[in-house]
Amino acid sequence: MHGPFRWSNKWWPGVIPLVILWAIAAWTGTAPLESDLAGESNAALKDTVLDKTAITVAGRDITLSADAFSEDGRRSAVASVQAVPGARLVNDETHLVPEAKPFVWSAERDVVRVTLGGSAPLPASKVRLLEAAHGSLGGVEVADQMNLARGAPARFDGAALLLIDQIGKLKEGKITISDNTVSLSGMARDLGGREAIAAALKNLPEGFSVAVNEVKAPPYIFQAYKDPVAVTLTLSGYVPDNSVHAAIAAAAERKFFSEKVVDNLKASVGAPSGFAAAVVPALGALSRLSTGTLVVSDREVKLSGDALYDAAANQIRTGLTKDFPQGWQLKADLSVKPPSAPVDATVCQQLFSELLAKGKIRFESGRADIVQDSAGLLDRLIETALRCPAASIEIAGHTDADGDDASNQALSERRAQAVTDYLVKAGLPADRFTAVGYGSAQPVAANDTDEGKAQNRRIEFLVR
Repeated sequence: MHGPFRWSNKWWPGVIPLVILWAIAAWTGTAPLESDLAGESNAALKDTVLDKTAITVAGRDITLSADAFSEDGRRSAVASVQAVPGARLVNDETHLVPEAKPFVWSAERDVVRVTLGGSAPLPASKVRLLEAAHGSLGGVEVADQMNLARGAPARFDGAALLLIDQIGKLKEGKITISDNTVSLSGMARDLGGREAIAAALKNLPEGFSVAVNEVKAPPYIFQAYKDPVAVTLTLSGYVPDNSVHAAIAAAAERKFFSEKVVDNLKASVGAPSGFAAAVVPALGALSRLSTGTLVVSDREVKLSGDALYDAAANQIRTGLTKDFPQGWQLKADLSVKPPSAPVDATVCQQLFSELLAKGKIRFESGRADIVQDSAGLLDRLIETALRCPAASIEIAGHTDADGDDASNQALSERRAQAVTDYLVKAGLPADRFTAVGYGSAQPVAANDTDEGKAQNRRIEFLVR
């Protein structure tokens, strides 16, 4: 009875090394096989479009885990792994990525960064869009909040890439694709940016349309500053085109008779309608101020500064309200310059002569209507007359030699009277002034050239 039992006790310890050797042999044989199958499975998937792909191998059984972007793509990936030589069983743990309804993608810009959000159809699309954003936005931070989803419209990548180019033209804002429609909002970075974006949207791929475009332009700014110390008028900001630029510069030269015009204007699209019709009279109002600033922002005009006398401030406000195009707003913050020190009659005459040497009171051709461009000069003459309140002043009208003497005499008288009426309307006593016409009898230059005739057509202030 005890013999066999004793024999088995001797046999058992010998089995253990055999088991260990068998396990080692099995492991050393299986590990290379699993590694080969994993490598071949990954190689079989190189032409498939998957995300989050993972291959695990146990013996000759392969588990495939991945996100696929279509049912055909998912089946193709599983079939590719099943076809790997040596594979016995393929455990399919693939999933379709969710379908987005509607398919929404967005690019949003704030002061810090650009954020790409919503859905992208493929990993390669995400990469392409991110690279495009970095390329077109320079050093601006780009945040990726895109998810992968099915359901993108045809030619999605082309539309999104075109829109990424537009986000660089925004100071802030958002661009969204929802299925086949595009929506935009925000503020353009530069003047003309809104128009450039609108032009680019015409190149959206076939099938896409713009549902909403609420991109706003930055304020269209025009500024003018009258500096009495430097005796300059500085123009800055924007004008619509070269012809308007030339018209405004010419108006400034006419209205500002003694100031040097410093022209820093630039042409840009985006001007509000009625721009020139508002800016030119506003410059005329500025010319009547001792010192002042004109700021035109879109359809709002702000004029601030010092009028030369009380009546001028009211005239400027009233005149601007009347002259402005419809839809424009005026804000006039005007004060009155403190009166200058009184001077005697001799100094008064010298001041009149100096002013009229720099500029001329101008009239409509052949008529006695004072041209509005002369308002700035007339205000300076009125300010001077207020400094010598006891002086009697003759307003002398002169013409050139064209026409007959009687007509010239009558015209010179009417023009002298028109200036006198202007001074009285400004609040000066009528009995201080005498209007006298001299016709062409007192030329200061030859009447045989246009330049000479222009010098002879004049108004003089003579202290008597």
